[in-house]
Amino acid sequence: MGSGIVVCPHCGKKNRLPAAANGFPRCGNCHQPLPWAVDAGDDDFTDIAEHADVLVLVDMWAPWCGPCRQVSPALEQIARDLAGKIKLVKVDVDAVPKLSERFSVQAVPTLMLLRNGQVVARQAGAAPARVLREWVDGVLGREA
Repeated sequence: MGSGIVVCPHCGKKNRLPAAANGFPRCGNCHQPLPWAVDAGDDDFTDIAEHADVLVLVDMWAPWCGPCRQVSPALEQIARDLAGKIKLVKVDVDAVPKLSERFSVQAVPTLMLLRNGQVVARQAGAAPARVLREWVDGVLGREA
C-alpha cells in the first residue's frame, strides 16, 4: 500500500497522500480537502476501501476496455469536485481476480459506492459524466 503525490487544487502545493488513512486528506499548506484517488488490489482493498471513513467510489476497470478509459476522467473529476466527501478507488480486474469474483463483476466498467465496507449502490457500464455525478450526489444526498 503506497502513497501518492497530489497537487492541491486550491494553493498548488504538493502533498503526499496515503492510500489508506482515517478521515480524509487535507492540504498541509492551506488545509483544504484534497481529492483522494488510489489504486487497490486483492491484498490492500480492505484497508484502502472498506475501512475508509468517507463514501468510496470503486471503479472496477480493465486496461483494454475503451469505455473504462472514457469514464476514468469523469470519475477523477468527481473525486476532485467532491474532495473530502468521497474516495476514488480504482481496481484493475485483470490484476485482481479475487475482488472481481467477490463482487461478481460481469462487465467493465462496474462502479460501486461503498459505505463502511458495504455496497450501497452499483452500476455497470459507462455513462456520461453528468449521469455519474448525479448518481454519486444521489447517494450522498440520501446519507445526509
